[in-house]
Order: sequence, then C-alpha cells, then structure tokens
Amino acid sequence: MFGFLNVYKPKGMTSHDVVAKLRKITKIKQIGHTGTLDPFAEGVLPICIGKATRLIEYLQDDKEYVATVQFGKTTDTYDLEGSVTEEFNKKVSKSEVLEKLKEFEGEIQQIPPIYSAIKLNGKKLYDYARAGQTVEIEPRVVFISKIELLSFDEENQQAEILVACSKGTYIRSIAYDLGKKLNSGGYLVKLIRTKAGKFGIKAVVALSEFDSTEKVLENLINPIDILDLPKLYISDFEHEKVLQGQFLKNNTEFCNVFVLLIYNGSVDAVAFVEKDKIKVKKVFV
Repeated sequence: MFGFLNVYKPKGMTSHDVVAKLRKITKIKQIGHTGTLDPFAEGVLPICIGKATRLIEYLQDDKEYVATVQFGKTTDTYDLEGSVTEEFNKKVSKSEVLEKLKEFEGEIQQIPPIYSAIKLNGKKLYDYARAGQTVEIEPRVVFISKIELLSFDEENQQAEILVACSKGTYIRSIAYDLGKKLNSGGYLVKLIRTKAGKFGIKAVVALSEFDSTEKVLENLINPIDILDLPKLYISDFEHEKVLQGQFLKNNTEFCNVFVLLIYNGSVDAVAFVEKDKIKVKKVFV
C-alpha cells in the first residue's frame, strides 16, 4: 500500500490517534501524518501510507484555516482549553476587527504559544509551562498570504476568520495577538483546517468512514496526483537501472531540480537532475 489519504480529523482526537486507528485497520506500521492538529481542532489531515512517508518532504506545506476567535478574555494556552488569565470589559466592533486584521497580512514575526511542542534547549515549551517555568521565546517569521473576516457576532463578541498561511504559523497566536491589538483579549474557540498543500476540504473523507482495508484502498491517492515535482516517464531499461541504483542520462532541459521518475503509472523513485545525469535519491519499488 503506497499513497496518501485526505482524512478529516474530528475534534477530541490527536493527530497520532488518527494514525493509530489507520495502523490498526490496515495492519501497516509505516503510516504518518503531515501538519499536527491540536485535539480541539478539526479538519484536513494528510496521511501518508507505506513508503509514501518518505515523500513528506516534497509535499506543499501551505495551510488554510477557518478560526473562531472569542474576544473579552485571554487564556494561558491561547485557546478554550486553557485557564483564563485576564478579562476585559471592552466591546469590539466589526470595523475595529477589520482594521487590525490588516496588520497580519504578509510576512510577520510571531511568538509561538508557551503551550506548544516547539523545543527550546532540547525541551518542549509546554513542559516549561506545566512546570511553571518562564522562558524567553524567540519570535518566528511566518507568512500570511490571506486573512479575511468571514463573519462577526457583535453580541457574543466572536469573529470567524479565514487564514491562509505558511508552515509553522500558530493560529492560536493570531487569536491572542489580535485580542492584544484590540485591547480586548482574544482566544481561539474553534479551528477547522480547510487546506494543507494540495489536500482540500472538498475532497476530504471522514475518519469514521475508514472501517476496513478496502475503504482505505478505495480512497488512496496516487502520489503522482499530489506531488508538485517535474515528472519523467521512464522505460523498462531505465527502470532496471533505477532498481540497481544507477544514474540515468539526462535528455531533458531540467537541471538542479528534484524529479519524479514514473514507471507503469506509479512513482518509481525521486531523483535529482545534475547536468547530464539523473541521480536516484529514493526508490519506492
């Protein structure tokens, strides 16, 4: 079994829980996911099965979310699962939210939440938080390609926001920072990932539907349809050379790029084109 699944992770489960369930169903140990979702979050979770786990580094890693932000309070986790750290009396307006959202567009510096799995001196940040230790967290550069207000409930002080962003962006931090800019406090109460690279919400399959190996096979996505790399279709002779780890002659215009070597409708290998040679890097047969 070799390919990807576009799985909808439900609320209340960790990303690892999803992997564990699929391992149990398929009896395949070599299964992984890309882009961890917090347990309270839901949505698109790309799953790699079999040797496709070795293709993770070649997947597009931009993300898109629909986030619901509650104003009026802050929490230590920046989401609804944390303890309230501060409360505010100020009510915000739709126009204020729209104005402040503009400040998140493009390249920004973001400080990740203390309750996150980022490592500092070999220790995860949430371990420091649980131990009551204060540490200095360095800001990280992220890119917000789109941020839009989808709806605003003025009475309940909730904003539904669409965020398209680069890998490593913390939507919880956006909620907290937005509340800070508005002098009203803010934290995340709902998060749905609607896109991860080429995996989108429209083609997603609910985890509950994967109840057999047959169902997994039925929804398995050929890496050829997902990977955004140049493709070279190879002959029987070239296929044999790939199996032996030998380089192929470069008869293309490609140079200094990774390419997919395709044989009989499947990914034979990932190779790197260097001048007149195509050097095999990873073989999948």
